[in-house]
Amino acid sequence: MSEALLPRDTPVCLIDQHGTAVEDSEYRMPDAGRLREAYRALIEARRINDQASALVRQGRLAVYPSSHGQEACQVAASLVLGERDWLFPTYRDSVAVIGRGVSPADAMVLLAGDWHSGYDPNEHRVAPQATPLATQLLHAVGFAHAAKHRGEDTVVLALCGDGATSEGDFHEALNFAAVFHVPVVFFVQNNEFAISVPLSRQSAAPSLAHKAIGYGMPGQRVDGNDVAAVLAVLGEAVDRARAGGGPSLVEAHTYRMQAHTNADDDTRYRERADVQAWVDRDPVTRVRAYLMDQEALDEVAEEQFAAGAERIAAELRAALNNDADLDPEDLFRFVTAQRSPQLDEQWRMLRDEIARTAASDSATASDPVSTSGGTR
Repeated sequence: MSEALLPRDTPVCLIDQHGTAVEDSEYRMPDAGRLREAYRALIEARRINDQASALVRQGRLAVYPSSHGQEACQVAASLVLGERDWLFPTYRDSVAVIGRGVSPADAMVLLAGDWHSGYDPNEHRVAPQATPLATQLLHAVGFAHAAKHRGEDTVVLALCGDGATSEGDFHEALNFAAVFHVPVVFFVQNNEFAISVPLSRQSAAPSLAHKAIGYGMPGQRVDGNDVAAVLAVLGEAVDRARAGGGPSLVEAHTYRMQAHTNADDDTRYRERADVQAWVDRDPVTRVRAYLMDQEALDEVAEEQFAAGAERIAAELRAALNNDADLDPEDLFRFVTAQRSPQLDEQWRMLRDEIARTAASDSATASDPVSTSGGTR
């Protein structure tokens, strides 16, 4: 029984880095239509990552944690879920959020420095992106527990990175999920670094997927840059949870090709040669090579996919180049259901200060002598 919970010694791979199919006794290759859909999404995902990074440099985004190189994980996470399923993402999972139907502009609201997540979680069945590590895992388990009590067939996919597995919330979430047998899949995108801390300083386990057996749930490892394998492994875990099989842990082995965020200098803790070694494992080029070899992709389709990605990028630019119409009272309006006297007092102080500043600016603008720099 315990051996059935252990992951493989090597990650599941269905398409190698050269685009060649790999036979597997347990997992089937997704059909060509499914892989074309995934490839289109990968093209869009890469373009979104590049455009968002450019918007940071232009000052239109406050921060952007790029998933460049991890797009196969992002795309598969959105594709394996059904209409009634829920996604609980992290701050690096904007592409997965967009894949669930959230507009790119709305998905970037939080990263632009606004006060809310930018989208209605209930409409898209996507929880707000979580910045604190692992806190969303507990929320995901609680949501899955409630869905089970209601008799729904909802499956919850909870995303996290390798750094989150060092948090106490990770342990509590997995333990509760296993004990109460809830329909949740924990998907760890192991990109080798928790900001500047390498995996070797986070865990001495053979793999992060091996942690699953300690909670009594199955664990599996997958090549996180092989979108076919991620679709197959994640899909199996989601189907298992929906059928009443309980939770599972999937670890995707991938790599963070760019810095943690625009505020990070990754040259301080990793060598360029190490990053370059992952270029040949790119998730976009390997599935493209496979589809071209299978004659399931041609130049016409590629041009259509690229054009679609450019439209998304253009819409994202246009949305973020518009200055937001901010209401300062929002700082106090949504803190509690009923505003306290202290918050009311703070709002009145700010309102009066804004009014005084506006009156002063108006007086200065209407005084020709003052605005010209002269004296009376």
